[in-house]
Amino acid sequence: MARAFLVVMDSVGIGGAPDAGNFFNGTLPDTGANTLGHIAQACAAEQAEEGRSGPLHMPNLDRLGLGAALKLASGVEAAGLGAAPQGRWGAATEVSQGKDTPSGHWELAGLPVPWAWHYFPDETPAFPAELSAEVARLAGTEGILGNCHASGTAVIEELGAEHCESGWPICYTSADSVFQIAAHEEVFGLDRLLKLCEDLAPRLHEMKVGRVIARPFTGEAGAFERTPNRRDFAIMPPKPVLTNWVQNAGGRVYAVGKIGDIFSMQGIDELRKGPDAKLMEHLHNLVATAEDGSLTFANFVEFDSNFGHRRDVSGYARALEWFDAEIGKVIGAMREGDMLVVTADHGNDPTWAGSDHTRERVPVVVTGTGAGELGQIGFADVATLVARHLGVEVPG
Repeated sequence: MARAFLVVMDSVGIGGAPDAGNFFNGTLPDTGANTLGHIAQACAAEQAEEGRSGPLHMPNLDRLGLGAALKLASGVEAAGLGAAPQGRWGAATEVSQGKDTPSGHWELAGLPVPWAWHYFPDETPAFPAELSAEVARLAGTEGILGNCHASGTAVIEELGAEHCESGWPICYTSADSVFQIAAHEEVFGLDRLLKLCEDLAPRLHEMKVGRVIARPFTGEAGAFERTPNRRDFAIMPPKPVLTNWVQNAGGRVYAVGKIGDIFSMQGIDELRKGPDAKLMEHLHNLVATAEDGSLTFANFVEFDSNFGHRRDVSGYARALEWFDAEIGKVIGAMREGDMLVVTADHGNDPTWAGSDHTRERVPVVVTGTGAGELGQIGFADVATLVARHLGVEVPG
């Protein structure tokens, strides 16, 4: 009987989004952004030599059609990504009007976002006074810190010491529809931070802010470090998605990484979390143990969080090469009747201006179901591919 593994390489876009000119990093439109293509070009030009060397090496995914998908999406032929495809491959285009995690994942799961997200202005203060006051009330403090657009690591470095002294939560946002709260796990308390975010989330969701994100950190001034205990409090999808379809048909659904948060645990039987290295252990384990008829839905976030936003080309390339080597082992352990789909949710070109996501098409490469070109498809078509493999009805 069939099993399906849907794996999202968070932010590994392949350029070419037809509406990229409507999305910006600062004042620069995303036209021409190409996460995978520009990383591969930098590697070939020996401009990504920290901890690795030479052309980008991703033989397992390239063998399935990664390089072909890149060329289909954006016309880029990249050194190291020129294998003749042996899997099914294509490029997916998003219709939801956001270049963020919930938009991408909801649509990959069959549900384009049916509303416009709320975004906070790139100014200081970024938040309405009444919202800031509500955060302080829920936190039991006299005020908040931050109240601006910021990089998560930078704002902790800048305000972490003041936070530890005052006890005020650090609140910030980005170009995404998010409200993020950073707090020290020992000084402020992890449980207190999670409760603050949980209590605040309904108000933000009413505003159509996609996520309230808890960003715990530890350490001392000059050496603060975020921990793996991040948690996203996301708006619940307004309609059933792929996870619900599979569960309602009697299949078990495993969520690996951020998937449980993104879908507010809708249609999910078991959640496994941790840093990407631990998530890969979970994926290997599920390939060995998951039941027939099951769906494993995984997100590997560190491409995005550790390297894309930080504009670290070498780090991103190292992560891609590590992932490719590990996914090769996953492919080698698959059973007859298994399907593995590897895709992405948006772009985050580390060679681009700014520090935000980039609007791009994403690769779709598939093994376990033969070979051939899927062509230009929609994000939602990924859900249909998985559902049909599992024999699950696609609503509508």
